[in-house]
Amino acid sequence: MGDVLAGFHAVWEFGTDSVLIRFERGIRRPKLFQALGERRIPYEALSAVELSEGRRGTIVLHAVPRPGADPLMEAAAGQLKEDADPYRLVLPAEHGAPAARYADELRRLLGPGAGEPADRHLVAPPEGPLHFKAYDGKASFDGSAVTFRWFWTGASSAKWKCGDQSFGIGKLSGVEWRSPELVTGHLRLLERTALDEAPGEADQDPAAVVFGLGYGPVHESLPFAAAVLAAVRTAQSGPEPTACEPVRRAGDAGRNPADIADRIRHLGELHGAGLLTDGEFSAKKAELLAEL
Repeated sequence: MGDVLAGFHAVWEFGTDSVLIRFERGIRRPKLFQALGERRIPYEALSAVELSEGRRGTIVLHAVPRPGADPLMEAAAGQLKEDADPYRLVLPAEHGAPAARYADELRRLLGPGAGEPADRHLVAPPEGPLHFKAYDGKASFDGSAVTFRWFWTGASSAKWKCGDQSFGIGKLSGVEWRSPELVTGHLRLLERTALDEAPGEADQDPAAVVFGLGYGPVHESLPFAAAVLAAVRTAQSGPEPTACEPVRRAGDAGRNPADIADRIRHLGELHGAGLLTDGEFSAKKAELLAEL
């Protein structure tokens, strides 16, 4: 198509096989758009194109992605607010004629599988961020493993008993993201060996971090979840891990002594409150001291 359509929050550049969405930066722009920067959407990743009347003298061009085509939208699972949907281009009402022309052209370019879910991701995942702070810990992703490092001020005693966690991509089956705008907001890693087990509460699950109070905002936690999900989907298939195979702890060699001291102090508080037995306290203390 080789043309450009500019809206309030983004510019769509139409190519021969895809549309490049460049998100505008600014104080009034959704933070998710600023975090995404730009995204290239192949036409084969779209299922439909809609043009509708918007609010306050605007029109909306909406390119609807196929289910499973975009890791970002798959992770979001319909939880994004309308004004944070990266597939919606809001334009002034006077641009209705060119918008209608582009909508017709996009419909013509839809792939033969537009009416079916995609069998693989057709849109590249966001490039970042690869770490963010949740309420009870810090989540990091290096491309091959996801690490949860608990905060002593927010993590439950159940998570402290398990210790920091690291999950290899090959051991995961997916990601569950619940918006931080919900009371139960969290990011949970779904393990291949636990497919038949009902997950517990996120604040007690060492495979999950919880949001809230400004922690895990959409523009940080959702791109993170999408990047992990994309890595899980594209990981090479291998033998199923055995159910008894333990999750690897994320011990960092030469960890800061002050951090170790804080953790031992918190363990002492849990022990004093009766939440840890003498044996559990001694074992966890020895583990932490071994990391020095």
